[in-house]
Amino acid sequence: MSRPNRNEQFQAGEVCIVHAIQRCVRRAFLTGVDPVSGKDYSFRREWIRRRMEALASAFGIDVLTYAILSSHLHIILRNRPDVVALWSEEEVAQRWLKVFPGRRFEEHLAEPTEADVQALIRDQERMAVIRSRLSDISWFMRALAEPVARLANAQEKCTGRFWEGRFKAQRLADDAGLLACAMYVDLNPIRAAMAESPEQAEHTSAYDRIQAERGAKIDSAAFDLRAVPTAEAGKKIRETPVQQRMQEQKAKRRNPTGKRVLRDSWLAPLELASQTLSNDPQAHAGGLRASDRGFLCMDWSKYLELLQWTAAQRIKQAASKVPQRLQSALASTGIEVSMWRDLVWDYKRYFGRSTCAGRPSTMSADARRHNRRCHHGQQKASECFLASG
Repeated sequence: MSRPNRNEQFQAGEVCIVHAIQRCVRRAFLTGVDPVSGKDYSFRREWIRRRMEALASAFGIDVLTYAILSSHLHIILRNRPDVVALWSEEEVAQRWLKVFPGRRFEEHLAEPTEADVQALIRDQERMAVIRSRLSDISWFMRALAEPVARLANAQEKCTGRFWEGRFKAQRLADDAGLLACAMYVDLNPIRAAMAESPEQAEHTSAYDRIQAERGAKIDSAAFDLRAVPTAEAGKKIRETPVQQRMQEQKAKRRNPTGKRVLRDSWLAPLELASQTLSNDPQAHAGGLRASDRGFLCMDWSKYLELLQWTAAQRIKQAASKVPQRLQSALASTGIEVSMWRDLVWDYKRYFGRSTCAGRPSTMSADARRHNRRCHHGQQKASECFLASG
């Protein structure tokens, strides 16, 4: 069966949660040590994380979890058209120009000016398109993948494709699918033998949250969401040598806002304020992420305990019983407690070829919505859920 169209899986105008996977072509290495060439590309991990952090500050899209591995990356995204709808015309134009500056008269200024913003606002037809794109997961992934490919090709002194093709997208249709997938993503470095525990698995959302809980701070990579006054830009062009302007630009890229923030400040909070979603978009006012809305009906301490327990269950034959204190959290989602270890560690077996993940009843409803009989793997996944699920 061919891949479905993106608009069959998600649309920019409706809130949905998507597990995206972007994989390198053939034997190309995204990060880590390439066994063929012997080159170490580990330094790219932090660059990619910072790019995601920057995009999270500009797009109306929440980054829920992520993991950067040697040949691919996983990221769970939730688009927020309700948040984008609150932004003024100036905010929309500024955010767009930060990510896609286009070709301007003075490229080495790097920052859009007030004149650039006003020129874009005057084109109302284009502004409507841009507002939609700022909550479009496909555009977020494009803004992430293209610069990585250009950088990698420049470093390796080659041309051509760096990614296999368009990213793989899997819609997470309910809280059970989201919880299982979030754990699967956070545990990927352990599965790949890159780390022994979540505390050691750098460049994952779990690692960021653990470090933030300990007070770890980083230089913020968030965009400085303000336009440069046109007069100030003109003065800088006239009075500042080009070389100096380029050095200032390079310094600002390292820390655009000059702030130091907790390591997980750009990620969506983990715990939902309440189990019932309200109409309040809970837009974030600090310029670091789209919103302050959580995504799981459990707090961080319980999630971490469940993550650590699951990480220890690598060998199926030696897997122990889920602790009683964690069973209620799983049972409330309809997951069969005794199958939790299999659901996470063998996630690809159940949902690897499916464009949707969740309880069988939810997957069936999603399939009917798209005029399909069922989703691939739906029957197999039913083994991991209670009969009522």
